[in-house]
Amino acid sequence: MKTEPAVRLPVGPQAGHSPVWTKRLGYVLLYVLLSLVALLQILPLVWLMLFSLKNNQEVFDMAPFALPATPRWENYVKVWTEGNISLYFFNSVWITVVSVVFTVLFASLVTFAITRMRWKGRSLVLGLFMVGLMIPVHSTLIPLFSLFLKLHLTDHPLSVILSYIAFNMPITIMILLGFYYALPREVEEAAVMDGCSVNRIFFRIVLPMTASVLATTAIINMIYDWNEFIFVNTFISSDTYKTLTVGVQNFIGQYTTDWGAIGATLMISILPILIAFLVLSERIVEGIAAGSVKG
Repeated sequence: MKTEPAVRLPVGPQAGHSPVWTKRLGYVLLYVLLSLVALLQILPLVWLMLFSLKNNQEVFDMAPFALPATPRWENYVKVWTEGNISLYFFNSVWITVVSVVFTVLFASLVTFAITRMRWKGRSLVLGLFMVGLMIPVHSTLIPLFSLFLKLHLTDHPLSVILSYIAFNMPITIMILLGFYYALPREVEEAAVMDGCSVNRIFFRIVLPMTASVLATTAIINMIYDWNEFIFVNTFISSDTYKTLTVGVQNFIGQYTTDWGAIGATLMISILPILIAFLVLSERIVEGIAAGSVKG
């Protein structure tokens, strides 16, 4: 009795399975590409750091990425003491912190009320906040200046803080909306059964659950508030309340030929944002990933 020969199944590339070496090559190419992108992002920071440690002759005579003969750390001391940068830096820090805290808190309260409560007019309120995304900042300078002038808030930090909060609320609410809609209601229902009030539910349950997305909104607001120039330049006239962005402009106008000092000033202005991003980077990635999956 004759038996049929065993049928051999295709193995390897003929079976539709990519070889292991192909996958490894793909990972290597991906990491090389990402490394090149990261290097391109870091190069301007390296250039600025080297720029801030040179004198005028080295800035113009040496290559952009050449190391200075003698690092001039006194450029940082000069701008911090003589250029009044310390005052501008302190103003930028506390104005940014206050603005970010209140923006994130108010936006969280608004988003909680819109997504977790049922009341008439919530769609209208949400629409009004979203309309704020379409209002150009420049078109509001004259009305805001007139309003603050009547309220005696010109040349006062409160005018800048209120402007930051108002213009950052719409984008912050929009980021929080998708995350809040996806939050499970069972946790809140259990808290209500245990006798929790609305305030305790928000502060003790909802806010901790949204920590990752709050970090994302905080860093976005921080970048905008720290780098903002128009409101400070329009509403603030005295050096007492000027922030670092306007202070850099004044310093450059005063020391137009001291390029090393200008580079030190710019380096000081970007360091806090870099540090904040490095500290909150994991939270930011978690917030973006959670928002993409849940939203």
